[in-house]
Amino acid sequence: MKTIIAAYSRDLQGSRLSLRSALCSLPTNTALPQEQLRPCLQLFSILQWIFSFLVMGMLALVILIYLFFTDLWPLSALYLSWILLDWDTPETGGRRSHWVRNWAVWNYFRDYFPIKLVKTHRLPPGRNYIIGSHPHGILCIGAFCNFSTESTGFSKKFPGIRPYLATLAGNFRLPLLREYMMSGGLCPVNRKAISYVLSQSGCGNAVVIVVGGAAESLSCQPGITTVILSRRRGFVRLALEHGADLVPSFSFGENELYQQVQFPEDSIFRTAQWKFQKLFGFAPCFFYGRGITSIQSKGFLPYPQPITTVVGEPISVPKIQDPSPQTVDLYHGMYKCSLLKLFHEHKTHYGLGEDADLRIL
Repeated sequence: MKTIIAAYSRDLQGSRLSLRSALCSLPTNTALPQEQLRPCLQLFSILQWIFSFLVMGMLALVILIYLFFTDLWPLSALYLSWILLDWDTPETGGRRSHWVRNWAVWNYFRDYFPIKLVKTHRLPPGRNYIIGSHPHGILCIGAFCNFSTESTGFSKKFPGIRPYLATLAGNFRLPLLREYMMSGGLCPVNRKAISYVLSQSGCGNAVVIVVGGAAESLSCQPGITTVILSRRRGFVRLALEHGADLVPSFSFGENELYQQVQFPEDSIFRTAQWKFQKLFGFAPCFFYGRGITSIQSKGFLPYPQPITTVVGEPISVPKIQDPSPQTVDLYHGMYKCSLLKLFHEHKTHYGLGEDADLRIL
């Protein structure tokens, strides 16, 4: 009996040692599945953003019209009534949501490229600002991530400042898309909306205007740094009328996200692009990026290239109710010089060579 018990004890001890050895041999890196999942979440964040801004508004409009001819027509009627009652909200400060601006999905959106916001000077919250954003690129991805979300820490870098990214007014007429855009702090890029933010919302407001607009997107090409500014004086006049300081900003890497099919200036296709842009407010660009499966494939996703948005030094602007053309030209020239200075001081830090130049049209 003692022999049997001793043998059983040895077997039990051996089993425990075997189990302990097996447990010790298991992989200890539990973060591996998360690391494998991260690229998928980053791709998802890009897909939802592209769907939201390029598809959601028109799709919601089609569904809304379709529901009018079904038994669910009261839903469409109620939402249409809401839009009519809420029609002017985008032009009167909007309806931003701290919760939406802090969605975790924006962190994956930021890390896909990645995107970074660089502060060079303090923006005192006792003033209002017009921040000029350059360049437009294809989809203004750097401007959106830095000024319409908190993923790059705008509120921490510029405490007391509320950014309003200005975009096409037509976007705020599309169902669902208007609510989505307002929640991020976007506003229409027109005089009424910008004047309201700068005059009726107190201090500490910063309207971000992509000065080059849709026309600038037509000249967007990797390795080419061109901005449209020489004839854009409206934002300077608005700054003078409201006493809002002018602040240049430049997104290094914005033009590297897509390849674009360029047409000769005198071609029929280029002429059609210009006429379409003047008629509808945006330019039909023929561009492509990477595919969903790999970077080597072709598709509509942007290439994962780093974007660094550098916010420059504010230019103090006096409040002049009816500024003269000479005064507008003076501050426009000051802004242009400040933008050039910002570009040349930081270009070698963020992917450009010492001989890189900023072409201003």
